[in-house]
Amino acid sequence: MELGFGFQASKTLLTAVDLGVFDALAGDPKPLADVEDELGLHPRGAADFLDALVALDVLDSEDGQYRNTPAADAFLVSGSPSYIGGLLEMANDRLYGFWGDLEQALRTGRPTNELEDDQTHPFEEAIYQNDERLEQFVGAMTGLSAGVANALAREFQWSEYETVVDLGTSEGVVPTQIAEATDEVTAIGLDLPRVEPHFRAFTNDSPAADRIEFRAGDFFEDDPLPPADVYILGHILHDWSLDQKQEILASVSDAVNPGGRVIVYGTMIDEERREAELPLLMSLNMLVETPNGFDYTPSQCIDWLHEAGFEGGEARDLPGPETMVLART
Repeated sequence: MELGFGFQASKTLLTAVDLGVFDALAGDPKPLADVEDELGLHPRGAADFLDALVALDVLDSEDGQYRNTPAADAFLVSGSPSYIGGLLEMANDRLYGFWGDLEQALRTGRPTNELEDDQTHPFEEAIYQNDERLEQFVGAMTGLSAGVANALAREFQWSEYETVVDLGTSEGVVPTQIAEATDEVTAIGLDLPRVEPHFRAFTNDSPAADRIEFRAGDFFEDDPLPPADVYILGHILHDWSLDQKQEILASVSDAVNPGGRVIVYGTMIDEERREAELPLLMSLNMLVETPNGFDYTPSQCIDWLHEAGFEGGEARDLPGPETMVLART
């Protein structure tokens, strides 16, 4: 029953984000009537809605007063450094409807989103040409990568390197965190030209802004990619077919300086393909969203890196459902 009706809990959370419930309760606790007035909720459903969020462990209630849980304050209040609401907004506005046609995707092998035909750059067509979708998408990618960015900035041995390129950077949370955690590293975000204003808005106020750069580029069209000591590919490879994955990694291999490293991170599937629930569902999301994308195991990623000319290969767990693979030139 919980699995079959899981969409109800999902839609309740996504609707709460969309309505601004967690922003409204970010300060002092509030009674039901105040929440109804502030958010424009009808009395018939408001109590059940808020109490369902209590049962889902994202709100607390006591003596008729509602407040956020600590997790909701950390991850669901806009402006929080760990905010993932942008990702959930995209799930509500785009993915929720597309997943309603999963049966069609499984029978046809075709995405159920805005795409109509095979395209070299599916996300450019579906998202990057629409200002509203692009703003939502880059914010979603920031929420998805914020925890990983923090871990990379503090756990990787940046003292050995001078330059890093974050491929498909979106707003630039990864290069920003790296630049702020180091004294010498120049952190470069590479993405399509339409992303640059969002990158600038996100990074300009950083205390390390003088070491954070944006490069407009396309990893299928730019030959060669800009050289750097370290390349980071976060949530990039799963968007593409096997041939395209290998093409991207070959271009990165040519761009990494001798003695450099490559870091690939994302929601990788466990080797037995039995336990990693979210990565397996994310791979189904690639079916729904892309013409040929799919997720993969760490060992598959290491094999592709070896084919591209990298050596070694080590998988490490990251915050949440993320895994990273490191290799060297």
